[in-house]
Amino acid sequence: MENEKQNKKLKILCLHGFRNSGAILQEQVETWPQSLLQKLDLFFMDGPYPAQGKSGVDGIYEPPFYEWFQADQEYKEFYNFEECLEKIQEFMVAHGPFDGILGFSQVHSVP
Repeated sequence: MENEKQNKKLKILCLHGFRNSGAILQEQVETWPQSLLQKLDLFFMDGPYPAQGKSGVDGIYEPPFYEWFQADQEYKEFYNFEECLEKIQEFMVAHGPFDGILGFSQVHSVP
C-alpha cells in the first residue's frame, strides 16, 4: 500500500499565461526532465475567452490564443473574472481532484 502511494503521480492543473494556450504551455512543459514528468499527471486548460489583442508569443507559436479574463484598453477595468473562476471550478470538478496547480502569469505589457 505504501509503495502505491510513492508511485502515484501527482495530478496537476496547468493554467497558461496571458494570450497563450494550454497547448503552448504543454509544449513548453514537455522540455522538463523526463524524471520529473513521469511523476506528474498534467491537465492543460485553455482560458475561456479568445485573445482580444496580439499575443506576445505570436510568430513563435501558432494561434489560437486565449485569455482568462478581459480588460479595457488601459487595463483599469477587468471583465469576466468571476465567470473565469466558474469555468476553472467546472474543469476541476470534471477532471479532479487535483494535487496542485501550475500557473503562468497573466501579466501583460501595457501599450
